[in-house]
Amino acid sequence: MRYQGTVYRPPSEAGSLIIQATLACPHNKCAFCGMYQGRKFHVRPIEEVIEDLDTALQVYGADRVRTIFLADGNTAVLPAEKLIAIGEAAKARFPGLQRITMYGSAKFLVKKSLEEWQGIAAAGITRIHSGLESGDAETLRAINKGVTPQEAVAAYRHVMSAGIELSVYLMVGVAGTERWREHALGSASVLNHAPPSFVRLRTFVPHPGTPWHDRWSQGGLTLLSAYEALQETRLLVEQLQGPTTLLSDHVSNFLDVQGQIPGDKATMLAEIDEALQWPRTAFRPPTERLVGLGL
Repeated sequence: MRYQGTVYRPPSEAGSLIIQATLACPHNKCAFCGMYQGRKFHVRPIEEVIEDLDTALQVYGADRVRTIFLADGNTAVLPAEKLIAIGEAAKARFPGLQRITMYGSAKFLVKKSLEEWQGIAAAGITRIHSGLESGDAETLRAINKGVTPQEAVAAYRHVMSAGIELSVYLMVGVAGTERWREHALGSASVLNHAPPSFVRLRTFVPHPGTPWHDRWSQGGLTLLSAYEALQETRLLVEQLQGPTTLLSDHVSNFLDVQGQIPGDKATMLAEIDEALQWPRTAFRPPTERLVGLGL
């Protein structure tokens, strides 16, 4: 594989073959994100992508590759015909392929028609990872996500109606103690209006060199303690209606909360309530001690 720059993938794609179909991110303006700083978005030629698939076939064989993740950020922005070509090429080389996934923010998901998304799904690209981060309108504006809660709902409904699974990411604590309640309630509202296949939690850790890190370091954003993060998570879980699967599959989180919504809601709330009684030493280090570690 010919990787360029640091390659990022969701935790759930740890076992996937990673193919860079794009480089960097076409939005690249989120106030909290330093993943693609200083890099310009670029679409790799389809010939190079196919060559990487051929290389993977030679290295791993036809039977070992079961899942593929198409990096980098927001590969969903690619034209439908290019995504379909990549999907069909991958399926032709790896007969045991179960799914192909990619990042796609709500801002870009609405730019294709339902028919285009259906064609993409038929080509094997059947799951999209999408960072919502927050469903609070003010927080979304402040972090420069480029989408409103209403637009996110419309985008998620649109792509899921094509039969594509959606894995939506929320960032615990991204609104600080200043808007934690609005953040939790707004996020639950978006997810209730467009229930995704998965809701995945990760806790905000300031990334040096980003506007959201500067806001924190200058006193405009207060990081949540373990107990405050759990209270925010509890409110979110309490408000979620589903159906969806909630996961906390990231090292940044204070507690591994997971289960089905609504079936496991009572169990998850009880686990959070129990954790709220734990001593501070039972949790990971405070978030400010994780700054600069690249989580």
